[in-house]
Amino acid sequence: MVKSQGIFPCSCCSPVPACCVIDVCRMPYFMRLALFLFCLMALVESRKPRRKRWTGHLETSKPSHLYKKNLDVTKIRTGKPRPLLRVEDHDFTMRPAFGGPAIPVGVDVQVESLDSISEVDMDFTMTLYLRHYWRDERLAFPSSSNRSMTFDGRLVKKIWVPDVFFVHSKRSFTHDTTTDNIMLRVFPDGHVLYSMRITVTAMCNMDFSHFPLDSQTCSLELESYAYTDEDLMLYWKNGDESLKTDEKISLSQFLIQKFHTTSRLAFYSSTGWYNRLYINFTLRRHIFFFLLQTYFPATLMVMLSWVSFWIDHRAVPARVSLGIMTVLTMSTIITGVNASMPRVSYIRAVDIYLWVSFVFVFLSVLEYAAVNYLTTVQEQKERKLRDKFPCTCGMLHSRTMTLDGSYSESEANSLAGYPRSHILPEEERPLSTAGMKCSLCGLVSHFPVDSGAEFSVSYGCLLYFLWQMFIQIACPL
Repeated sequence: MVKSQGIFPCSCCSPVPACCVIDVCRMPYFMRLALFLFCLMALVESRKPRRKRWTGHLETSKPSHLYKKNLDVTKIRTGKPRPLLRVEDHDFTMRPAFGGPAIPVGVDVQVESLDSISEVDMDFTMTLYLRHYWRDERLAFPSSSNRSMTFDGRLVKKIWVPDVFFVHSKRSFTHDTTTDNIMLRVFPDGHVLYSMRITVTAMCNMDFSHFPLDSQTCSLELESYAYTDEDLMLYWKNGDESLKTDEKISLSQFLIQKFHTTSRLAFYSSTGWYNRLYINFTLRRHIFFFLLQTYFPATLMVMLSWVSFWIDHRAVPARVSLGIMTVLTMSTIITGVNASMPRVSYIRAVDIYLWVSFVFVFLSVLEYAAVNYLTTVQEQKERKLRDKFPCTCGMLHSRTMTLDGSYSESEANSLAGYPRSHILPEEERPLSTAGMKCSLCGLVSHFPVDSGAEFSVSYGCLLYFLWQMFIQIACPL
């Protein structure tokens, strides 16, 4: 039997038998702990969200009545959208208005940079934005806002675009970082803007007759490759305003004077007439670099060769080494200038200056060789004359005679071996063949003198003449 105070009735309205009640206080401790854990686990499981069974359909949550913003119906895909450009409905292998008049294609160019000018290869490298304008009715689309659509280079492969190429180009490529730098913009009425960023290396015929006081005019030529002027009319869209340049474009050796555009027809005997567009620009060379690297060193080498004129002609090693050093230095300067220039068959202005300087340096070496040879010949002639006719004309009479015209005892002893005719005063000495030969000894004893002054004056006159000619070339009236 169980006491009444430890009984939990199953119902509060009727008496319940003793088998329907549980005395928790009399349960063992581990049973009470197990019951508590069971009740706690049941409570946790009841609070977890139930997973719904997958039926193969996505369920979208219903918007709350508090979310008052309207949904963008253009971003809800109700099915496969219909393309505005009906590219698949037309044959874009043919030009617009095929069989009719020539389609006009306008062109404008924006020069981004003039990268380099190569005199050796006779070419230039330019980076530019090339834009084409034309109308293709096959690309027209309905639009209430009259706004254009912009595409990347993937659409270019599906439609017709002008086949413009660069005449006389050596290398060219379209930039592809990070994607192909191509833009296609289509307007509702069918007008198309096609733009691309290109770097091209093209040929430039240069004339170096006045180098380094020259000016060069180069041109970049654009032309349709397949379509003659009967099918495609290529023109500058806004005349001279179609060419834009960056004000920061500069080159190390050249001054960019002028950019301008022209157009003309080009004829090919086998295919016909084509429209050709020209981008012309004029470059003027900076001369200060060549003054420092070429003209001043060459002038200093010529002046250095004059130093040998003031060195004794008997100092052979000093004069020979100085002459050879100046000659080799001038050869190095000429070789360095020719290495940076193309091998042309005509004479340039810098060649005249350098070779004139080289000739003066070379003549200074030849001048010393001539002086040394003539000196040796004259010394041999003088030695032969002295051996044949002893000469005493170099003796001073003031040292051999006293004030009263007589000789001292010591001086008389020193002159004992000479004939009387040799020790007589000059006014009393008889004129003989030996005396005539002695008079010639004074003439023979004068050696050739180096002509440094003549070299300096002649070189200065030539420099003045050359610089006058260069100034007239650089600054024509």
